[in-house]
Amino acid sequence: MKAPPRLQSLIDEGLIDTVVRQLMSDKEAMVFVVRHGEQTLCAKIYKEATNRSFRQAVDYTENRKTKNSRTGRAMAKGSKFGRQEQEAAWQNAEVDALYRLAAAGVRVPQPFNFHDGVLLMELVTDAHGDAAPRLNDVSFTPEQALQHHATLIAEVVRMLCAGVVHGDLSEFNILLAHGDVQGEPESTDFPVIIDLPQAVDAAGNHHAQRMLLRDVANLRNFFGQFAPALLKTEYGAEIWSLYQSGMLGNETPLTGRYERSHADVDMQAVLREIDDARDEEAARRLRMATAG
Repeated sequence: MKAPPRLQSLIDEGLIDTVVRQLMSDKEAMVFVVRHGEQTLCAKIYKEATNRSFRQAVDYTENRKTKNSRTGRAMAKGSKFGRQEQEAAWQNAEVDALYRLAAAGVRVPQPFNFHDGVLLMELVTDAHGDAAPRLNDVSFTPEQALQHHATLIAEVVRMLCAGVVHGDLSEFNILLAHGDVQGEPESTDFPVIIDLPQAVDAAGNHHAQRMLLRDVANLRNFFGQFAPALLKTEYGAEIWSLYQSGMLGNETPLTGRYERSHADVDMQAVLREIDDARDEEAARRLRMATAG
């Protein structure tokens, strides 16, 4: 196919050779399958994310570093320059998170390059070599649901130990890949986490706990459709409690149980959770309608 203008510059620079086809498009990005030599990659072209609310942007970008105080002030005021810088920071956050998490052993697409607002990364594939499906497009047996849920909980822990919270983890941004897995005698299916522009610093963002609890709850609710026993688990609260106490490691055994304290309830946090749940449900319905 003819290369979109945003990808033509990558061809001119020799970073890719040809554009094969468009893979997907949503409100934040367009993704294309591209070729570079013998490699088949995907190219993510970021759109200007005008659909994010200011509150959401503030929550996710809290404590992110800026180039200088002028940039920080412009971003806070929402000027044209500030919005451009904020969008650049949003894109760079995904690039930084991918490199950081790949180095930590988290199953994310391997990043290769970031040029002119385009992220080149591994094309995650299924058993036939085609683009891997999202979890929301797949049905599971109870055993498969328990297995993939356990794998993803371990990935959430590995991310947190690397200092990162995804911030928007759900069945819509996890792919079901196929390939070789260490310790497995044969190739098998395994989840790969994608879409990380909203990733936050676990120690530096005051909303990190709330986001992690929501991420884990999304996993519980999705896989709980296939394995109802998961709906009674409390992995999110258990993981964060261990993290706060300095007792969380990649191999820390988890039970899925958590005994809540009888401290006063933070009503502001509760109301915020209700707002987030409402926003998430609206976004979920939109994604389902778009997918249909």
